[in-house]
Amino acid sequence: MTTMVDVARHAGVSVATVSHVLNDTRPVREATRAAVLRAIDELGYTHNTLARSLVTARTRSIGLAVSAISNPYFTEILQGVEAGALEAGYGLLLADPHDDPGHERKVVQLLHERRVDGMIVAPSAEPSEMVGYLTRRSVPTVFLDRLVGDAHDQVCADNTAPMRQLVEHLADLGHTRIGLIAGLPGLSTTTERVAGYRAALRSRGLPHDPGLLAGGNSEAAGAEAATHQVLSAEHPPTALVTANNAMTIGALRALGSRGLRVPDDVALACFDDFSWADLFTPRLTAVAQPGREIGAAAVRLLLDRLADPDRTPRTLRLPCTLVHRTSCGCPELPRGAAGARPGTAPPAAPATEEGNIPVDERNTP
Repeated sequence: MTTMVDVARHAGVSVATVSHVLNDTRPVREATRAAVLRAIDELGYTHNTLARSLVTARTRSIGLAVSAISNPYFTEILQGVEAGALEAGYGLLLADPHDDPGHERKVVQLLHERRVDGMIVAPSAEPSEMVGYLTRRSVPTVFLDRLVGDAHDQVCADNTAPMRQLVEHLADLGHTRIGLIAGLPGLSTTTERVAGYRAALRSRGLPHDPGLLAGGNSEAAGAEAATHQVLSAEHPPTALVTANNAMTIGALRALGSRGLRVPDDVALACFDDFSWADLFTPRLTAVAQPGREIGAAAVRLLLDRLADPDRTPRTLRLPCTLVHRTSCGCPELPRGAAGARPGTAPPAAPATEEGNIPVDERNTP
């Protein structure tokens, strides 16, 4: 097995210099660094990070616990976390809690037992056991997408203002009965998006009909049943909003099974854009969340926490983008054209640590 001594001899430098190159612990002249890296490549040397972790008490690894990894939104978050961790020289250990509080507690403990330096977690609707475990052990943690109090670092998209604008846009198109398929109870995203929906009804002077609000449990099957429920009301909605991309699929199934056309019979808009939303006919009007940016911001927050364990916890809210297409009933724009739609919002603000953020609006061809 090739050792650091072999690398040093091959490169004509000291073992200490090889260590500084590998661990970035001291500036090394570029020519010397290149010689060391060339020797490492030629000899096939692999750095023993486990041995180093025994000395530094750091593994340079991050634990990521995120449910529904197959969901395009969480896939984007994963990409952002992975890129940010890699850039900072950290590896990633991944676990799926399946949005189950008991399983969530187990996978978090498993990651902790692997001696990760810190955790990034998308909490379940009942995260108290998991949060208690991390808090009692003082594990550096960042929560993403869903908020849990204010005692930890957190990062998420703004939820209330974008949902409000989406519903106001439908109201400005003439809809007075607008339904909402809401997410899993207990999630902060669900609470905030429902609040945005109700705020939009108030701002447009529309009554809140409880029969037009149904829970889809953040998944397709639940949303399909919830859509049938609101469509069976005595006075069904003429427009429908789904609170995440998985529920959009369920709503479309329910509408299709009833022979209802979008947007001719029922206008449709969704919170949570996805890459193939543009391929539907009609194309789906949606709020796009900055998944990659949320993931990258979570890594930055965690690195700041590792550098300064006593710093005040921060909560970052990142702006969303309202992507206008045609499922809401707006006419198709010519390719490459962009123009104002009813309910235009002001330009997006930078990420902030408190309060709501205006929603950026753009038109896609």
